[in-house]
Amino acid sequence: MTVKRRCHGRNKKGRGHVNRVRCVSTGKAIPKDKAIKRFIVRNIVEASALRDIRESSCIEGYQLPKIYIKQFYSIEAAIHQRIVRVRSRELRKSREPPQRNRPAFAPREGQQAGGPGGAPKAPAAPVGA
Repeated sequence: MTVKRRCHGRNKKGRGHVNRVRCVSTGKAIPKDKAIKRFIVRNIVEASALRDIRESSCIEGYQLPKIYIKQFYSIEAAIHQRIVRVRSRELRKSREPPQRNRPAFAPREGQQAGGPGGAPKAPAAPVGA
């Protein structure tokens, strides 16, 4: 019989049974290996109130803690909310993760283009020398 996916939509591989988790959107119980997983890191307060809290804080340079949430979605809820997309038959075979669209930030004044923690860039050699 033909199969649509080589993993049958699961990530089980030899385990007979996998515990179930609840979908964040629908509350449906789905196997943990079949669920669409997303890890969300977010500030405790929204951006509009963040500046007010910083100004009223008595501690200079205080970094507010973040919320770390692991969310599980069922397949139908993830497709409906466009967390994942339906792929064509040829693209289903590709195992590489989709390309991430991250904004490219310009370096601040006094910072090098390498970014924090990166190796410092060597100065360019003079052209006439």
